[in-house]
Amino acid sequence: MEQASWMCSGLRWSAAQGPVLEWDGGRRSALVRGKRVAFGVAGGGVRTCIGARGHACPVRAPVPGRSLGGRCEECARLDRAHSVAADTLADDPRPYRVYLAWFGTGLVKVGITAEERGSARLLEQGAVCFSWLGTGPLMAARRTEELLRAALRVPDRIPYADKRAVRSALPGTEGERSAELERLHAQALALPAWPDSLTPAPCRPVDHVHAFGLTGLPPAAGEVTELVAGAALHGQLLAAAGPDLHLRTPDGVVVLDTRLLRGWPLIPATDDAPPLPIREPKPAHPPQEGLF
Repeated sequence: MEQASWMCSGLRWSAAQGPVLEWDGGRRSALVRGKRVAFGVAGGGVRTCIGARGHACPVRAPVPGRSLGGRCEECARLDRAHSVAADTLADDPRPYRVYLAWFGTGLVKVGITAEERGSARLLEQGAVCFSWLGTGPLMAARRTEELLRAALRVPDRIPYADKRAVRSALPGTEGERSAELERLHAQALALPAWPDSLTPAPCRPVDHVHAFGLTGLPPAAGEVTELVAGAALHGQLLAAAGPDLHLRTPDGVVVLDTRLLRGWPLIPATDDAPPLPIREPKPAHPPQEGLF
């Protein structure tokens, strides 16, 4: 008899509920620290495209195991066709917030999010702490983002490998973690080209160390590279930050990027299943000091 499988549609964060895995059909699994996480990939299973914008992929196209998007080229194009991140929604009338997010020493980025989303975007990115910088129309928020990149050399992207590499060695107090953020916030508000339509916000750092479970987090011994048919993963949840789960396994702490789950038929793990492929964590890149 063929075993029933579940299809993961992604990890969702909210300030009230914390991290939750969502499954096709509306099922949800709360991710509570200390919980045992165990799943396998159905033998002979194939990863298929998760579709776009609430619609299934019409051809159920196969997707590479290491793809973090989980979509075929056509569905990825459709998903980005109405995306703020892809600059395709210039006429969006909603108010937007500009934020500064800190992930570790020397790892600060600037970004924007719709005001109605609250802090969900920061939780999704794994921001250790953040502060709002201002609120206004979308294009004013975009200009502010560009201003910080040009004037203060603050990037709008930080690789996840760099975020993961520093999570187990963060400063111990909220004040230490927010110090760099506060300095950059003051420099940003002092810039002379600040857009008139963006209302500045005071620096009020929000710390996510407790929400993520990062206090005392051991260094990662490995990272899951991809899911493969017939393999499994067992572990105890130590921390969840952004899309990443830090799991204590018999071989040490392993990081699972839950974006790798999407599109795979998942089943309960069996003890005799081989482990998922694991690689050593990549070291963080030092902060860039200049253009050349």
